[in-house]
Amino acid sequence: MGNGLSEKHNVFSRIPFFKSYHIAILGLDSAGKTTVLYRLQFNEFVNTVPTKGFNAEKVKVSLGGHRTVTYHFWDVGGQEKLRPLWKSYTRCTDGIIFVVDSVDAERMEEAKTELHKIAKTSENQGVPLLVVANKQDLRHSLGLSEIEKSLALKELGPATPWHLQPTCAIIGDGLKEGIGKLHDMILKRRKMLQQQRKKR
Repeated sequence: MGNGLSEKHNVFSRIPFFKSYHIAILGLDSAGKTTVLYRLQFNEFVNTVPTKGFNAEKVKVSLGGHRTVTYHFWDVGGQEKLRPLWKSYTRCTDGIIFVVDSVDAERMEEAKTELHKIAKTSENQGVPLLVVANKQDLRHSLGLSEIEKSLALKELGPATPWHLQPTCAIIGDGLKEGIGKLHDMILKRRKMLQQQRKKR
């Protein structure tokens, strides 16, 4: 558990640009962000408490074939008072994972507001977005089409590549597939940015 941004920026400065990927995990409180993080890290369910600041973990994820990718995940607390800090963690990020609670229909509008706010900031223009529809194993969970509509994902515009992934973070269903999709979007964006730099 960390409590300062200076630690984060020091870590960033030591990471070789092409060897790892920086991913911010965001979402409303109780959506399952920390469960997602530790399922990816330990491949097991870890009982968590509400995140007061952030959790930072370096995780190697096997994406099938011979692809093992190193990610630096920043899991940031989702309580309302912590949300203004989100933009500090998405600065220079390669991708954003936004976790939603598929059962919590009442807070979808709130999730949508926060998601659009962070995706549309100037620093995050074009940053790939993986929307994790968590708790899909529960009986009253919303379907993907309902979640896509509730979050108005199509209104993010062509500048923001996104993928909506159904998951159950407790048992890990869908997480690797989602990370694979996010990885593909990150690579595509990097290639595009490299080509733009060459043209200058």
